[in-house]
Amino acid sequence: MPTAKQITGLIDPIDTRLGKLVRMARIARGMSQERLGKLNGLTFQQIQKYERGHNRISVSRLIHIAESLEMPAAWFLEKLCSKTPEAQTSDIDPILFDQRELQDLLRVYARITDGDERRFLRHIMTLVAAAKH
Repeated sequence: MPTAKQITGLIDPIDTRLGKLVRMARIARGMSQERLGKLNGLTFQQIQKYERGHNRISVSRLIHIAESLEMPAAWFLEKLCSKTPEAQTSDIDPILFDQRELQDLLRVYARITDGDERRFLRHIMTLVAAAKH
């Protein structure tokens, strides 16, 4: 029996948002779709479908993907359920995550564990960006 999604051809916005979060986390970790797929017994095409929201990610699959990315699965759910602007993925330009320099910057930033140091760096970057415009 076909699902409602198959009948209507609609992609649930939650699936799309979760896919974007998976993509952002994968890129921040410097991992290819192929590598993430291999770690989870999937093809890179399947990872693409998850990241685009075309295929739904089950809870068990999400846990395995999160483990492969060395992240807590709860992070994805918190971001999906959060109403705060910084948790929303719809305002994020996906083109930014395709640029190598930004990927490198995200990886370096993610390794900084001290909250004060991270806030200081964000403040510096904000000041530099504002001074150039």
